[in-house]
Amino acid sequence: MRKRMGMVGFAVAVGAITGVSGGVLPSGQPAAAAAGCTGGTSTDFNGDGVTDTLVADPGATVGGAARAGLVRVVLGGGKGVFEISQATSGMNATPERGDQFGYARAAYDADGDGCTDLVVGAPYEDVPQDGKNLIDAGGIWVIHGTPTGIGAGSPMESYTQHQFDTSTTTEEYDRFGFAFHAGTTSASAPYLVIGAPGENVSSGGTDYADAGCIHYMQGTTKYTVNEDDPGVPGVVEAHDRFGYSLTGTNRYFAVGAPGETIGDDAVFAGAVAVFSHTLTAGVPTGLAGIDQGASGEGLTGVAEANDQFGTSIDMTNYRPSDQTYNSDALLAIGVPGEAIGATPAAGSVALVRVQPSGTVTEITSVDAGTTDVEGDPTAGDSMGQRVALANTDTTVVSGDATIRLVVGIPGRDVGTAKDAGVLQSFRPLGPAIGTGDKVINRAADGSVLPGTATARDYTGISLTSGSVNLYVGVPYSKESATAKGVLYVVPWTDIDGTTSTGTTTFQPGAGGIPDVGTSFGVVG
Repeated sequence: MRKRMGMVGFAVAVGAITGVSGGVLPSGQPAAAAAGCTGGTSTDFNGDGVTDTLVADPGATVGGAARAGLVRVVLGGGKGVFEISQATSGMNATPERGDQFGYARAAYDADGDGCTDLVVGAPYEDVPQDGKNLIDAGGIWVIHGTPTGIGAGSPMESYTQHQFDTSTTTEEYDRFGFAFHAGTTSASAPYLVIGAPGENVSSGGTDYADAGCIHYMQGTTKYTVNEDDPGVPGVVEAHDRFGYSLTGTNRYFAVGAPGETIGDDAVFAGAVAVFSHTLTAGVPTGLAGIDQGASGEGLTGVAEANDQFGTSIDMTNYRPSDQTYNSDALLAIGVPGEAIGATPAAGSVALVRVQPSGTVTEITSVDAGTTDVEGDPTAGDSMGQRVALANTDTTVVSGDATIRLVVGIPGRDVGTAKDAGVLQSFRPLGPAIGTGDKVINRAADGSVLPGTATARDYTGISLTSGSVNLYVGVPYSKESATAKGVLYVVPWTDIDGTTSTGTTTFQPGAGGIPDVGTSFGVVG
Protein backbone atom coordinates (compact mmCIF):
# COMPACT_ATOMS: atom_id res chain seq x y z
CA MET A 1 0.00 0.00 0.00
CA ARG A 2 1.37 3.37 -0.94
CA LYS A 3 1.75 5.89 1.82
CA ARG A 4 0.09 9.10 0.77
CA MET A 5 2.71 11.67 -0.15
CA GLY A 6 0.33 14.25 -1.53
CA MET A 7 1.66 15.79 -4.70
CA VAL A 8 5.22 15.05 -3.61
CA GLY A 9 4.80 12.70 -2.52
CA PHE A 10 5.95 -11.83 -17.74
CA ALA A 11 7.85 -18.87 -22.11
CA VAL A 12 9.78 -21.75 -22.10
CA ALA A 13 13.43 -21.11 -22.93
CA VAL A 14 16.46 -23.11 -21.99
CA GLY A 15 19.45 -21.16 -23.28
CA ALA A 16 21.97 -19.99 -20.72
CA ILE A 17 23.06 -16.40 -20.63
CA THR A 18 26.79 -16.50 -20.20
CA GLY A 19 27.77 -12.84 -20.42
CA VAL A 20 30.42 -11.24 -18.27
CA SER A 21 29.41 -9.80 -14.94
CA GLY A 22 30.98 -6.40 -15.37
CA GLY A 23 29.43 -3.13 -16.50
CA VAL A 24 27.91 -2.30 -19.84
CA LEU A 25 31.12 -0.47 -20.72
CA PRO A 26 33.54 -3.33 -21.47
CA SER A 27 36.60 -1.22 -20.64
CA GLY A 28 35.05 0.41 -17.59
CA GLN A 29 35.73 3.80 -19.18
CA PRO A 30 34.10 5.82 -21.98
CA ALA A 31 35.49 4.67 -25.31
CA ALA A 32 37.16 6.96 -27.79
CA ALA A 33 35.04 7.81 -30.79
CA ALA A 34 35.15 4.93 -33.24
CA ALA A 35 36.48 5.75 -36.67
CA GLY A 36 33.51 6.94 -38.70
CA CYS A 37 31.21 7.52 -35.71
CA THR A 38 30.17 11.16 -35.63
CA GLY A 39 27.00 10.89 -33.55
CA GLY A 40 24.65 13.83 -33.52
CA THR A 41 21.30 12.05 -33.34
CA SER A 42 19.70 10.10 -30.54
CA THR A 43 19.31 6.88 -32.56
CA ASP A 44 22.32 6.50 -34.87
CA PHE A 45 23.76 3.00 -34.69
CA ASN A 46 26.40 3.53 -37.42
CA GLY A 47 27.28 7.04 -36.29
CA ASP A 48 26.82 8.76 -39.66
CA GLY A 49 24.65 11.58 -38.32
CA VAL A 50 21.47 10.18 -39.88
CA THR A 51 18.64 8.91 -37.69
CA ASP A 52 18.05 5.15 -37.81
CA THR A 53 14.81 3.31 -37.03
CA LEU A 54 14.56 0.58 -34.43
CA VAL A 55 11.56 -1.77 -34.53
CA ALA A 56 10.89 -5.05 -32.77
CA ASP A 57 8.95 -8.24 -33.47
CA PRO A 58 8.96 -10.05 -30.12
CA GLY A 59 6.42 -12.57 -31.44
CA ALA A 60 8.62 -13.61 -34.38
CA THR A 61 9.53 -17.23 -35.01
CA VAL A 62 13.32 -17.65 -35.06
CA GLY A 63 14.94 -20.95 -36.02
CA GLY A 64 11.57 -22.67 -35.71
CA ALA A 65 11.00 -21.35 -32.19
CA ALA A 66 7.68 -19.51 -31.95
CA ARG A 67 7.74 -16.17 -30.17
CA ALA A 68 11.51 -16.27 -29.77
CA GLY A 69 11.59 -12.67 -30.98
CA LEU A 70 13.88 -10.34 -32.88
CA VAL A 71 14.64 -6.69 -33.53
CA ARG A 72 15.47 -4.89 -36.76
CA VAL A 73 17.50 -1.74 -37.30
CA VAL A 74 16.81 0.17 -40.50
CA LEU A 75 19.72 2.52 -41.17
CA GLY A 76 18.81 5.98 -42.38
CA GLY A 77 19.77 6.99 -45.89
CA GLY A 78 19.06 3.54 -47.32
CA LYS A 79 22.22 2.01 -45.89
CA GLY A 80 20.74 -1.36 -45.02
CA VAL A 81 18.65 -3.37 -42.61
CA PHE A 82 20.16 -5.32 -39.73
CA GLU A 83 18.33 -8.14 -37.98
CA ILE A 84 19.29 -9.12 -34.44
CA SER A 85 18.01 -12.15 -32.56
CA GLN A 86 19.35 -14.69 -30.13
CA ALA A 87 20.55 -16.61 -33.21
CA THR A 88 22.88 -13.76 -34.17
CA SER A 89 26.56 -14.68 -33.99
CA GLY A 90 28.08 -13.52 -30.70
CA MET A 91 24.85 -13.40 -28.69
CA ASN A 92 25.68 -16.27 -26.29
CA ALA A 93 22.07 -17.42 -26.48
CA THR A 94 19.70 -19.73 -28.32
CA PRO A 95 16.28 -18.66 -29.63
CA GLU A 96 13.61 -20.64 -27.85
CA ARG A 97 9.87 -20.71 -27.71
CA GLY A 98 8.40 -17.77 -25.83
CA ASP A 99 11.59 -15.82 -25.01
CA GLN A 100 10.15 -12.67 -26.63
CA PHE A 101 13.55 -11.13 -27.32
CA GLY A 102 12.80 -7.53 -28.19
CA TYR A 103 9.89 -7.16 -25.79
CA ALA A 104 11.74 -4.11 -24.43
CA ARG A 105 14.46 -2.05 -26.07
CA ALA A 106 16.58 1.03 -25.38
CA ALA A 107 19.03 2.98 -27.51
CA TYR A 108 21.81 5.20 -26.14
CA ASP A 109 25.55 5.72 -26.51
CA ALA A 110 26.64 3.52 -23.62
CA ASP A 111 30.37 3.65 -24.37
CA GLY A 112 30.73 7.22 -25.61
CA ASP A 113 32.15 6.34 -29.05
CA GLY A 114 29.60 8.30 -31.11
CA CYS A 115 27.64 5.25 -32.29
CA THR A 116 24.34 4.45 -30.58
CA ASP A 117 24.24 1.15 -28.72
CA LEU A 118 21.25 -1.15 -28.35
CA VAL A 119 19.92 -2.81 -25.20
CA VAL A 120 17.38 -5.60 -25.72
CA GLY A 121 15.35 -7.45 -23.14
CA ALA A 122 13.89 -10.96 -23.18
CA PRO A 123 11.90 -10.92 -19.94
CA TYR A 124 10.51 -14.41 -20.54
CA GLU A 125 13.94 -16.02 -20.93
CA ASP A 126 14.47 -19.07 -18.70
CA VAL A 127 17.88 -19.20 -17.02
CA PRO A 128 19.53 -22.54 -16.12
CA GLN A 129 21.01 -22.49 -12.64
CA ASP A 130 22.13 -25.34 -10.37
CA GLY A 131 20.35 -27.93 -12.50
CA LYS A 132 17.08 -26.03 -12.50
CA ASN A 133 15.41 -23.86 -15.11
CA LEU A 134 14.45 -20.51 -13.64
CA ILE A 135 11.31 -19.80 -15.64
CA ASP A 136 10.85 -16.23 -16.90
CA ALA A 137 13.84 -14.98 -14.94
CA GLY A 138 14.71 -12.75 -17.88
CA GLY A 139 17.87 -11.53 -19.53
CA ILE A 140 19.28 -8.52 -21.35
CA TRP A 141 21.78 -8.05 -24.17
CA VAL A 142 23.88 -5.03 -25.10
CA ILE A 143 24.83 -4.78 -28.79
CA HIS A 144 27.20 -1.97 -29.67
CA GLY A 145 26.84 0.14 -32.79
CA THR A 146 29.77 0.40 -35.21
CA PRO A 147 30.49 2.48 -38.32
CA THR A 148 29.53 -0.53 -40.45
CA GLY A 149 26.23 -1.20 -38.66
CA ILE A 150 25.06 -3.31 -35.77
CA GLY A 151 24.59 -7.03 -35.18
CA ALA A 152 26.93 -9.90 -36.07
CA GLY A 153 30.48 -8.66 -35.52
CA SER A 154 29.46 -5.98 -33.02
CA PRO A 155 30.83 -6.07 -29.48
CA MET A 156 28.14 -7.65 -27.30
CA GLU A 157 27.46 -8.46 -23.67
CA SER A 158 24.68 -10.55 -22.12
CA TYR A 159 23.44 -10.48 -18.55
CA THR A 160 21.19 -12.29 -16.16
CA GLN A 161 20.03 -10.20 -13.23
CA HIS A 162 22.81 -11.48 -10.97
CA GLN A 163 25.42 -10.99 -13.68
CA PHE A 164 24.34 -7.42 -14.11
CA ASP A 165 24.38 -6.70 -10.40
CA THR A 166 26.00 -9.33 -8.18
CA SER A 167 24.20 -7.96 -5.12
CA THR A 168 20.97 -9.42 -6.54
CA THR A 169 19.79 -12.96 -7.24
CA THR A 170 18.45 -14.39 -10.49
CA GLU A 171 15.05 -15.93 -9.69
CA GLU A 172 12.00 -17.34 -11.43
CA TYR A 173 9.45 -14.89 -12.77
CA ASP A 174 11.52 -11.76 -12.04
CA ARG A 175 11.12 -10.74 -15.70
CA PHE A 176 14.39 -8.85 -15.70
CA GLY A 177 14.42 -6.66 -18.82
CA PHE A 178 10.66 -6.14 -18.98
CA ALA A 179 11.14 -2.38 -19.45
CA PHE A 180 14.00 0.02 -20.19
CA HIS A 181 14.79 3.66 -20.36
CA ALA A 182 18.17 5.10 -21.31
CA GLY A 183 19.75 8.44 -22.12
CA THR A 184 22.28 10.98 -20.94
CA THR A 185 22.08 13.07 -17.80
CA SER A 186 22.44 16.85 -17.78
CA ALA A 187 26.07 16.23 -16.74
CA SER A 188 26.59 14.13 -19.93
CA ALA A 189 26.74 10.78 -18.10
CA PRO A 190 25.05 7.85 -19.88
CA TYR A 191 22.37 6.16 -17.82
CA LEU A 192 20.26 3.02 -18.11
CA VAL A 193 17.18 2.00 -16.10
CA ILE A 194 16.02 -1.65 -16.20
CA GLY A 195 12.68 -2.86 -14.90
CA ALA A 196 12.18 -6.21 -13.15
CA PRO A 197 8.52 -5.98 -12.12
CA GLY A 198 8.36 -9.65 -11.07
CA GLU A 199 11.07 -9.29 -8.44
CA ASN A 200 10.11 -10.54 -4.97
CA VAL A 201 11.18 -8.18 -2.21
CA SER A 202 11.76 -9.31 1.37
CA SER A 203 10.96 -6.80 4.08
CA GLY A 204 10.40 -7.26 7.80
CA GLY A 205 10.60 -11.01 7.47
CA THR A 206 7.93 -11.14 4.75
CA ASP A 207 8.51 -11.99 1.09
CA TYR A 208 6.38 -9.83 -1.18
CA ALA A 209 5.78 -11.54 -4.54
CA ASP A 210 6.04 -9.38 -7.67
CA ALA A 211 6.76 -6.26 -5.65
CA GLY A 212 9.23 -5.27 -8.36
CA CYS A 213 12.51 -3.40 -8.57
CA ILE A 214 14.64 -1.39 -10.96
CA HIS A 215 18.33 -1.46 -11.75
CA TYR A 216 19.82 1.96 -12.38
CA MET A 217 23.24 2.49 -13.91
CA GLN A 218 24.89 5.86 -14.33
CA GLY A 219 28.22 5.65 -16.13
CA THR A 220 29.53 2.31 -14.85
CA THR A 221 28.07 2.47 -11.35
CA LYS A 222 24.98 0.38 -10.59
CA TYR A 223 22.22 0.64 -8.04
CA THR A 224 19.19 -1.53 -7.30
CA VAL A 225 16.08 0.27 -6.08
CA ASN A 226 12.76 -0.95 -4.71
CA GLU A 227 10.00 0.58 -2.65
CA ASP A 228 11.51 -0.70 0.59
CA ASP A 229 14.59 1.48 0.15
CA PRO A 230 14.97 4.73 2.11
CA GLY A 231 13.70 7.78 0.26
CA VAL A 232 11.76 5.77 -2.32
CA PRO A 233 8.09 6.78 -2.51
CA GLY A 234 5.67 4.05 -1.55
CA VAL A 235 5.50 0.94 0.60
CA VAL A 236 6.61 -2.46 -0.67
CA GLU A 237 3.69 -4.88 -1.18
CA ALA A 238 2.92 -7.97 -3.19
CA HIS A 239 2.02 -7.40 -6.85
CA ASP A 240 2.99 -3.70 -6.96
CA ARG A 241 5.05 -4.45 -10.11
CA PHE A 242 7.35 -1.51 -9.55
CA GLY A 243 9.40 -1.20 -12.77
CA TYR A 244 6.59 -2.22 -15.12
CA SER A 245 6.97 1.05 -17.05
CA LEU A 246 9.85 3.52 -17.30
CA THR A 247 10.55 6.92 -18.81
CA GLY A 248 12.91 9.85 -18.28
CA THR A 249 14.76 12.96 -19.41
CA ASN A 250 18.27 14.24 -18.77
CA ARG A 251 17.23 15.43 -15.29
CA TYR A 252 14.55 13.01 -14.10
CA PHE A 253 13.21 9.51 -14.55
CA ALA A 254 9.93 7.90 -13.53
CA VAL A 255 8.89 4.36 -12.59
CA GLY A 256 5.39 2.97 -12.99
CA ALA A 257 3.88 0.52 -10.50
CA PRO A 258 0.42 -0.20 -11.93
CA GLY A 259 -0.23 -2.93 -9.37
CA GLU A 260 0.13 -0.59 -6.41
CA THR A 261 -2.62 -0.75 -3.79
CA ILE A 262 -3.86 2.65 -2.68
CA GLY A 263 -5.55 2.92 0.67
CA ASP A 264 -6.84 -0.29 2.20
CA ASP A 265 -8.55 -2.01 -0.69
CA ALA A 266 -7.92 -0.30 -4.05
CA VAL A 267 -5.78 -3.12 -5.44
CA PHE A 268 -4.08 -2.49 -8.79
CA ALA A 269 -5.02 1.16 -8.52
CA GLY A 270 -1.44 2.04 -9.48
CA ALA A 271 1.17 4.68 -8.77
CA VAL A 272 4.25 6.36 -10.25
CA ALA A 273 7.51 7.33 -8.53
CA VAL A 274 9.71 10.16 -9.81
CA PHE A 275 13.48 10.36 -9.25
CA SER A 276 16.31 12.75 -9.98
CA HIS A 277 19.55 11.54 -11.56
CA THR A 278 21.34 13.22 -8.65
CA LEU A 279 22.73 10.52 -6.38
CA THR A 280 21.96 10.80 -2.67
CA ALA A 281 23.56 8.32 -0.27
CA GLY A 282 24.56 6.26 -3.28
CA VAL A 283 21.15 5.99 -4.94
CA PRO A 284 19.02 8.16 -7.26
CA THR A 285 17.12 10.79 -5.32
CA GLY A 286 13.44 10.05 -4.82
CA LEU A 287 11.40 13.18 -5.52
CA ALA A 288 7.71 12.35 -5.64
CA GLY A 289 5.10 9.65 -5.37
CA ILE A 290 2.07 10.19 -7.58
CA ASP A 291 -1.31 8.47 -7.48
CA GLN A 292 -4.97 9.39 -7.65
CA GLY A 293 -5.42 9.02 -3.91
CA ALA A 294 -8.76 9.16 -2.21
CA SER A 295 -11.59 11.37 -3.37
CA GLY A 296 -10.45 14.99 -3.27
CA GLU A 297 -6.77 14.14 -2.75
CA GLY A 298 -3.92 14.37 -5.22
CA LEU A 299 -4.68 14.12 -8.91
CA THR A 300 -8.05 14.33 -10.60
CA GLY A 301 -10.00 11.12 -10.13
CA VAL A 302 -10.28 8.53 -7.40
CA ALA A 303 -7.93 5.62 -6.81
CA GLU A 304 -10.02 2.54 -7.51
CA ALA A 305 -9.29 -1.13 -7.88
CA ASN A 306 -7.91 -2.06 -11.32
CA ASP A 307 -7.38 1.52 -12.54
CA GLN A 308 -3.75 0.53 -13.36
CA PHE A 309 -2.48 4.09 -13.08
CA GLY A 310 1.05 4.11 -14.53
CA THR A 311 0.64 1.25 -17.02
CA SER A 312 2.20 3.59 -19.56
CA ILE A 313 4.24 6.71 -18.83
CA ASP A 314 6.19 9.20 -20.93
CA MET A 315 8.24 12.23 -19.99
CA THR A 316 9.67 15.20 -21.89
CA ASN A 317 11.70 18.29 -21.09
CA TYR A 318 9.84 21.43 -20.02
CA ARG A 319 11.23 24.96 -19.92
CA PRO A 320 9.22 27.40 -17.82
CA SER A 321 9.05 31.07 -18.75
CA ASP A 322 11.33 32.11 -15.87
CA GLN A 323 14.21 29.81 -16.87
CA THR A 324 16.80 29.79 -19.64
CA TYR A 325 16.96 25.99 -19.80
CA ASN A 326 14.72 22.94 -19.45
CA SER A 327 14.75 22.78 -15.69
CA ASP A 328 11.46 20.91 -15.36
CA ALA A 329 9.71 17.98 -17.00
CA LEU A 330 6.22 17.03 -18.09
CA LEU A 331 5.02 13.51 -17.30
CA ALA A 332 2.06 11.80 -19.01
CA ILE A 333 0.48 8.92 -17.11
CA GLY A 334 -1.91 6.41 -18.69
CA VAL A 335 -4.76 4.97 -16.62
CA PRO A 336 -6.31 2.39 -19.00
CA GLY A 337 -8.47 0.68 -16.39
CA GLU A 338 -10.16 3.88 -15.23
CA ALA A 339 -13.95 3.76 -15.12
CA ILE A 340 -15.60 6.89 -16.50
CA GLY A 341 -18.88 7.20 -14.69
CA ALA A 342 -20.45 3.77 -14.88
CA THR A 343 -18.37 2.79 -17.94
CA PRO A 344 -15.61 0.33 -16.95
CA ALA A 345 -12.09 0.45 -18.40
CA ALA A 346 -12.81 3.44 -20.62
CA GLY A 347 -9.47 4.88 -19.52
CA SER A 348 -7.91 8.28 -18.95
CA VAL A 349 -4.60 10.17 -18.98
CA ALA A 350 -3.06 12.62 -16.53
CA LEU A 351 -0.38 15.20 -17.30
CA VAL A 352 1.78 16.64 -14.52
CA ARG A 353 4.72 19.02 -14.24
CA VAL A 354 7.78 17.98 -12.21
CA GLN A 355 10.04 20.63 -10.71
CA PRO A 356 13.59 20.22 -9.31
CA SER A 357 12.26 20.56 -5.77
CA GLY A 358 10.06 17.51 -6.28
CA THR A 359 6.91 19.58 -6.48
CA VAL A 360 4.40 17.94 -8.79
CA THR A 361 1.58 19.99 -10.28
CA GLU A 362 -1.29 18.60 -12.29
CA ILE A 363 -1.51 20.34 -15.68
CA THR A 364 -4.56 18.56 -17.02
CA SER A 365 -6.39 15.26 -17.17
CA VAL A 366 -8.40 13.87 -20.05
CA ASP A 367 -10.88 11.10 -20.78
CA ALA A 368 -13.55 10.59 -23.42
CA GLY A 369 -16.07 12.33 -21.19
CA THR A 370 -14.07 15.55 -20.84
CA THR A 371 -15.75 18.65 -22.25
CA ASP A 372 -15.20 19.08 -26.00
CA VAL A 373 -13.04 15.96 -26.26
CA GLU A 374 -13.98 13.95 -29.32
CA GLY A 375 -15.55 10.58 -28.60
CA ASP A 376 -17.57 9.00 -25.82
CA PRO A 377 -16.53 6.76 -22.95
CA THR A 378 -16.93 3.14 -24.01
CA ALA A 379 -16.29 0.03 -21.96
CA GLY A 380 -12.94 -1.56 -22.77
CA ASP A 381 -11.54 1.30 -24.86
CA SER A 382 -8.48 1.39 -22.53
CA MET A 383 -7.58 4.99 -23.25
CA GLY A 384 -4.04 5.52 -21.99
CA GLN A 385 -2.82 1.96 -22.59
CA ARG A 386 0.03 3.82 -24.29
CA VAL A 387 1.01 7.48 -24.16
CA ALA A 388 3.55 9.49 -26.16
CA LEU A 389 4.64 12.97 -25.11
CA ALA A 390 6.98 15.26 -27.06
CA ASN A 391 8.59 18.68 -26.91
CA THR A 392 9.14 19.63 -30.53
CA ASP A 393 11.55 22.47 -29.69
CA THR A 394 13.50 22.39 -26.43
CA THR A 395 15.35 25.64 -27.24
CA VAL A 396 12.37 27.85 -26.43
CA VAL A 397 9.95 28.34 -23.55
CA SER A 398 7.55 25.39 -23.55
CA GLY A 399 3.96 26.05 -24.51
CA ASP A 400 1.06 25.20 -26.75
CA ALA A 401 3.26 25.57 -29.83
CA THR A 402 5.78 22.94 -28.74
CA ILE A 403 4.19 20.28 -26.49
CA ARG A 404 2.28 17.39 -28.06
CA LEU A 405 0.51 14.43 -26.45
CA VAL A 406 -0.78 11.35 -28.27
CA VAL A 407 -2.83 8.74 -26.45
CA GLY A 408 -3.40 5.16 -27.60
CA ILE A 409 -6.97 3.83 -27.37
CA PRO A 410 -6.52 0.26 -28.63
CA GLY A 411 -9.99 -0.97 -27.67
CA ARG A 412 -12.00 1.64 -29.54
CA ASP A 413 -14.15 0.53 -32.47
CA VAL A 414 -13.84 2.20 -35.86
CA GLY A 415 -17.19 1.95 -37.57
CA THR A 416 -18.09 -1.73 -37.47
CA ALA A 417 -14.47 -2.79 -36.92
CA LYS A 418 -14.39 -3.92 -33.30
CA ASP A 419 -11.23 -3.09 -31.36
CA ALA A 420 -9.60 -1.56 -34.43
CA GLY A 421 -8.07 1.04 -32.15
CA VAL A 422 -7.28 4.71 -32.61
CA LEU A 423 -4.91 7.45 -31.51
CA GLN A 424 -6.01 10.74 -30.08
CA SER A 425 -3.74 13.77 -30.30
CA PHE A 426 -3.83 16.77 -27.97
CA ARG A 427 -2.13 20.12 -27.46
CA PRO A 428 -2.13 19.83 -23.67
CA LEU A 429 -0.78 23.29 -22.86
CA GLY A 430 -3.49 25.01 -24.89
CA PRO A 431 -6.46 26.85 -23.42
CA ALA A 432 -8.44 23.62 -22.93
CA ILE A 433 -7.54 19.97 -23.45
CA GLY A 434 -10.51 19.46 -25.80
CA THR A 435 -9.45 22.30 -28.10
CA GLY A 436 -8.08 20.97 -31.38
CA ASP A 437 -7.92 17.33 -30.35
CA LYS A 438 -7.96 14.79 -33.17
CA VAL A 439 -8.96 11.14 -33.35
CA ILE A 440 -6.69 9.30 -35.80
CA ASN A 441 -7.40 5.86 -37.25
CA ARG A 442 -6.09 3.94 -40.23
CA ALA A 443 -7.87 5.00 -43.40
CA ALA A 444 -7.13 4.89 -47.12
CA ASP A 445 -7.75 8.62 -47.57
CA GLY A 446 -7.43 11.67 -45.35
CA SER A 447 -5.48 10.06 -42.52
CA VAL A 448 -1.81 10.22 -41.55
CA LEU A 449 -2.15 6.47 -40.89
CA PRO A 450 -2.66 4.75 -44.27
CA GLY A 451 -4.47 1.47 -44.64
CA THR A 452 -7.78 0.15 -43.45
CA ALA A 453 -8.99 -0.07 -39.87
CA THR A 454 -9.69 -3.74 -39.24
CA ALA A 455 -11.19 -5.58 -36.29
CA ARG A 456 -8.68 -6.41 -33.54
CA ASP A 457 -5.87 -4.29 -34.97
CA TYR A 458 -5.48 -2.65 -31.57
CA THR A 459 -3.97 0.47 -33.13
CA GLY A 460 -2.58 2.54 -30.26
CA ILE A 461 -0.95 -0.39 -28.47
CA SER A 462 2.52 0.62 -29.70
CA LEU A 463 3.69 4.26 -29.57
CA THR A 464 6.81 6.32 -29.05
CA SER A 465 7.87 9.81 -29.98
CA GLY A 466 10.78 12.03 -30.84
CA SER A 467 10.99 15.78 -31.31
CA VAL A 468 10.30 15.47 -35.06
CA ASN A 469 8.22 12.31 -35.51
CA LEU A 470 5.61 10.14 -33.88
CA TYR A 471 6.17 6.38 -34.26
CA VAL A 472 3.00 4.26 -34.43
CA GLY A 473 3.24 0.49 -34.58
CA VAL A 474 0.36 -1.84 -35.43
CA PRO A 475 1.99 -5.18 -34.58
CA TYR A 476 -1.34 -7.02 -34.47
CA SER A 477 -2.66 -5.68 -37.77
CA LYS A 478 -5.36 -7.86 -39.34
CA GLU A 479 -5.47 -5.90 -42.60
CA SER A 480 -4.30 -8.28 -45.34
CA ALA A 481 -1.69 -5.87 -46.74
CA THR A 482 0.01 -5.50 -43.36
CA ALA A 483 -0.82 -8.80 -41.67
CA LYS A 484 2.77 -9.26 -40.45
CA GLY A 485 2.68 -5.90 -38.70
CA VAL A 486 3.57 -2.37 -39.71
CA LEU A 487 5.25 0.77 -38.38
CA TYR A 488 4.26 4.30 -39.36
CA VAL A 489 6.58 7.27 -38.85
CA VAL A 490 4.52 10.45 -38.86
CA PRO A 491 5.91 14.02 -38.68
CA TRP A 492 4.39 16.01 -35.85
CA THR A 493 3.78 18.85 -38.30
CA ASP A 494 1.62 16.53 -40.41
CA ILE A 495 -0.42 15.67 -37.35
CA ASP A 496 -0.82 19.39 -36.70
CA GLY A 497 -1.85 19.92 -40.30
CA THR A 498 0.85 22.51 -41.00
CA THR A 499 2.72 20.25 -43.46
CA SER A 500 1.91 17.30 -45.69
CA THR A 501 5.36 15.71 -45.75
CA GLY A 502 3.83 12.26 -45.66
CA THR A 503 4.05 9.19 -43.47
CA THR A 504 6.94 6.75 -43.87
CA THR A 505 5.86 3.11 -43.70
CA PHE A 506 8.06 0.21 -42.60
CA GLN A 507 6.80 -3.34 -43.03
CA PRO A 508 8.13 -6.82 -43.81
CA GLY A 509 8.72 -7.31 -47.52
CA ALA A 510 9.45 -3.65 -48.29
CA GLY A 511 12.53 -1.44 -48.17
CA GLY A 512 14.95 -4.31 -47.65
CA ILE A 513 13.10 -5.68 -44.61
CA PRO A 514 12.77 -9.48 -44.81
CA ASP A 515 9.26 -10.59 -45.73
CA VAL A 516 8.65 -12.46 -42.48
CA GLY A 517 7.05 -11.35 -39.27
CA THR A 518 4.45 -12.00 -36.63
CA SER A 519 4.24 -8.82 -34.57
CA PHE A 520 6.42 -6.37 -36.47
CA GLY A 521 5.94 -2.80 -35.31
CA VAL A 522 6.63 -2.88 -31.58
CA VAL A 523 8.21 0.40 -30.49
CA GLY A 524 8.38 2.42 -27.31
